[in-house]
Amino acid sequence: MTGLSRARVARRIAAGAAYGGGGIGLAGAAAVGLLVAEAQLARRRVGNGTTPHVPNADGLYGAAYTVPGEPALRLTMLGDSTAAGQGVHRAGQTPGALLASGVAAVAERPVGLSTVAVPGACSDDLDRQVTRALADPSRVPDICVIMVGANDVTHRMPPTRSVRHLSSAVRRLRTAGAEVVVGTCPDLGSVEPVRQPLRWLARRASRQLAAAQTIGAVEQGGRTVSLGDLLGPEFAANPRELFGPDSYHPSVEGYATAAMAVLPTVCAALGLWPAEEERPDAARREGFLPVARAAAEAASEAGTEVTAAMPAGARGPWALLKRRRRRRVTETEPEPSAQPS
Repeated sequence: MTGLSRARVARRIAAGAAYGGGGIGLAGAAAVGLLVAEAQLARRRVGNGTTPHVPNADGLYGAAYTVPGEPALRLTMLGDSTAAGQGVHRAGQTPGALLASGVAAVAERPVGLSTVAVPGACSDDLDRQVTRALADPSRVPDICVIMVGANDVTHRMPPTRSVRHLSSAVRRLRTAGAEVVVGTCPDLGSVEPVRQPLRWLARRASRQLAAAQTIGAVEQGGRTVSLGDLLGPEFAANPRELFGPDSYHPSVEGYATAAMAVLPTVCAALGLWPAEEERPDAARREGFLPVARAAAEAASEAGTEVTAAMPAGARGPWALLKRRRRRRVTETEPEPSAQPS
């Protein structure tokens, strides 16, 4: 599918989500029977991981930066098993811990991490998760990171419904005053036990949903980062390194790769990135595009950020597409003196 075709499909899905339209087939109605049969076989091969346990990474990171009278930044992780960190054994290996420690180092301020993400969650669980994240009006998160979408594809949730739930979550969080970064649907065509033709259908469905998620999130004031390619060529080339023991969830190295892709956008949303990094760089093919076009391009390239840029014009809303340089983050644990965030 070409970028322009993907942009048209993403725009239709996002419009259906906004105006209550029905489900638009991700891979076409004729393929549904085959997709379901192959998905059942793949699900039996993959399973849900070698262990359902997810390390509790909540706590304070960067306690050494504490200054009396200056509160810690608050980071909340929402979404599915990828946001929670299923598949690793240490708290410091989860994406939330990696992001919290990275933000603390950049901001030179402590960061309190809270995780409301749930393994196995689809986008329709985001409403409940947002309610938890905003339960205390005096402790609204400074930044929320949402990683969701893979289960929507495997459970065949209509993409319009999926995007509607995500858009609502972003709108509620932004209205409350939190910045929001969405890691869009990963490329499920890279999951090792998945065979053809399901692999091709899963890749197509994943990228369509990721592009539509981008439109929905950006229109509500959030930023998005494409995770698709992180579960694409890089994972396919090094499946034993970048996939966990279940060949489905990322490994320690895989989560670190995802965190490196998201960290620059999280820092930019918090106003921590150098001003020169906010200007589009033509050498990196950055620039202003209609949001649907930017969404389609981002879905094909991991680590690509999309954020609202200017009011809607004749071609619809516009967005800034950025290909930020990744910064290395390392595994860490909450400080021994950490207090629950």
